[in-house]
Amino acid sequence: MANPLPKRLLAAAACAALVLSVLSVPATATASAAITRPAATAEAPRGAIVSATRLDRLSPAQVSATLRAAGFPAPEHPLGVDVYRVVYRTTRTDGKPTTASGVVTLPRSRDGRLSFAVYEHGTLPTKRYAPSVSADGDGRLVPVMFAAAGFAGVAPDYIGLGLGPGRHPYMDAASEVTASADLLRAARDLAARHGRTLDGRVMVTGFSQGGQAAMALGRALQQGAVSGLRLAALAPISGPYAVERAELPAILSGDIEPHIATFYLAYWMTSMNRLHHLYDTPGQAFRAPYDTTVEGLFDGRHTEEQIAAALPASPAELLTDEFTAQVRQPSGAFLEALRANDTTCTGWRPRVPVRLYASRGDRDVAIANARLCRDDLLASGAEVRLVDVGAVDHMHGALRSLPRVLRAFQDLLS
Repeated sequence: MANPLPKRLLAAAACAALVLSVLSVPATATASAAITRPAATAEAPRGAIVSATRLDRLSPAQVSATLRAAGFPAPEHPLGVDVYRVVYRTTRTDGKPTTASGVVTLPRSRDGRLSFAVYEHGTLPTKRYAPSVSADGDGRLVPVMFAAAGFAGVAPDYIGLGLGPGRHPYMDAASEVTASADLLRAARDLAARHGRTLDGRVMVTGFSQGGQAAMALGRALQQGAVSGLRLAALAPISGPYAVERAELPAILSGDIEPHIATFYLAYWMTSMNRLHHLYDTPGQAFRAPYDTTVEGLFDGRHTEEQIAAALPASPAELLTDEFTAQVRQPSGAFLEALRANDTTCTGWRPRVPVRLYASRGDRDVAIANARLCRDDLLASGAEVRLVDVGAVDHMHGALRSLPRVLRAFQDLLS
């Protein structure tokens, strides 16, 4: 991985920024193909496996050493873990068939039935940094942590990242759910092919963008999105659940670090323009010279360093007056895009305990997002608690939260 400083300036939500000093996962059994299926077709069911490749086979000692070196919690008595990359059939934002990729981890011990533990990763603009491709990010290591604790770990790359074709629809809750639910279907098939039995419970967490994705997936599972699987726990970390009410005001007040805010706005606006038509030409939204370059930066091939070097230092330098006004007072398609995705904590009542984790020192995703999510869920009658893990930044908030999430999920197992 490259120098983490530009990644930190871009978005500590990115998986590379979460693991500044991480060591690569030992490649003890690299690229051993387990299952291969034909390419996706319009008739193929969602969640059908296209291919499953074993990326690694880790002993308990390797699991413990790898997780601890990266600053991640390791179970007291870890199990060995098999790590798989799964390519599976799903749908695009327009409902047409496509494929996506993700990580599935299985404990090597065959004792007992397995519950799923899903991890939704944070902001990533680069395909090759996604969980199924990059060995040293949170999207790979957190599922390893879960499998070492006796879960079947699952981490989607999302649509358009990893080995998925096309561009990633950043912060689109509906496609996050689609990619996650269909990977759960594929993971259930993979587990069965390896002689594993599942108990039907799904515990869900995620970090930053993945916090929003976790909330959206929790809602979908409770509504029966995947037959035979039920939501058992929900514990998102530092998610942007209320961009209109919390994140945009924090950007305007300077509570979000300006360069990070610039990255988020550029990524979100170019993504949402494909779904909600925010502007006719880039010049309507972005000042010169960025109007000719910004859309190309988020093609999935540019690295965080390249994007950082090509973006200005603040939103005021990036956005036209018209779109600066939209950030201050959203309207039209801009407001429609916000409200289409600011619903993960509203309008439903989780039937499982919800634990929200956030840090009051976060300058990437304001803690006001979590506070509003808590209030929205309480208003629906849910059992919810917000855990403020301290006056630390986005990255360290995640590292403080993950041990608590692991313990909570293990308590449910026992």
